Amino acid sequence: MSAVIPPSGLPLQGSLPAERAPGRSAPAWKRSAVRLAAAAAQLASIVACLLLWHLAATHKLNLGVVTFDNVPLPADVLQAAGELLQSPKLLSHLVSSLLRVGIGFGIAAVLGILLGLLIGRLAWARHALLPPLEVLRPIPAVAWIPLAILMFPSSEGSMVFITFIGALFPILLNTIHGVEAVDPRLVASARSLGTPRWRLFTEVIGPGAAPSIVTGLSIGMGTCWFCLVTAEMIAGQYGIGYYAWESYTVQRYPSIVVGMLVIGALGMGSSALIRQAGHRLMPWSRPQGGSR
Repeated sequence: MSAVIPPSGLPLQGSLPAERAPGRSAPAWKRSAVRLAAAAAQLASIVACLLLWHLAATHKLNLGVVTFDNVPLPADVLQAAGELLQSPKLLSHLVSSLLRVGIGFGIAAVLGILLGLLIGRLAWARHALLPPLEVLRPIPAVAWIPLAILMFPSSEGSMVFITFIGALFPILLNTIHGVEAVDPRLVASARSLGTPRWRLFTEVIGPGAAPSIVTGLSIGMGTCWFCLVTAEMIAGQYGIGYYAWESYTVQRYPSIVVGMLVIGALGMGSSALIRQAGHRLMPWSRPQGGSR
């Protein structure tokens, strides 16, 4: 019977002992005040950005290279957002984009993590798989669109493929980095105790690389949304990216900003969900006495 040492058995680099954890001994009212001050600072930054936007668009600010002559006012954008909320097409746009991102990201997550674990741990996988992947990695997603249209009989397949390409490489590279950063002492201890190779992956290397994997998933999700919008502008009929591009072609300028803000909110929300899920699944990676 083999035994393994969990990744929490040794203190992770950069972690603090429990007695020195910041804020651990602070009273509840002080921690609440700190959180309230942080929320107020975040709200103030958003209000400041909106105010600067309003002033620049109202006075049609012209900086030479950048002009605000045709930039809509925040009030016009708010009105366009209300119209979108009442539109029967809103659900179709959201469902189409979420499905494309979900399928492409899901495939990229599974493949990127598996390849990253193999390449990061096994020399033969690194020599056989990494060179062609490194050749493909610098190619921007927009350059894949013509080939994707030729490869897939449907536009849906090509758009899912573009999102897959966008998410794959951040996940892959962060997984490789996480595997390489696993403490060799943990691996050596587990092997000396007779741990089988598959359990070495599932109980030592995988958990040790998990923080980097979650970071890659979060970055990959953001890239996935970026690539989806590019694909929908060219090949879509429904979707938030298509909505923004269609608004430009018919000169509904406030709707362009609405589409951009919806994309930003969806990307930020989905990345935040990944980080929160990662924190819950990796209690050993959370700083003691603090929260993220």
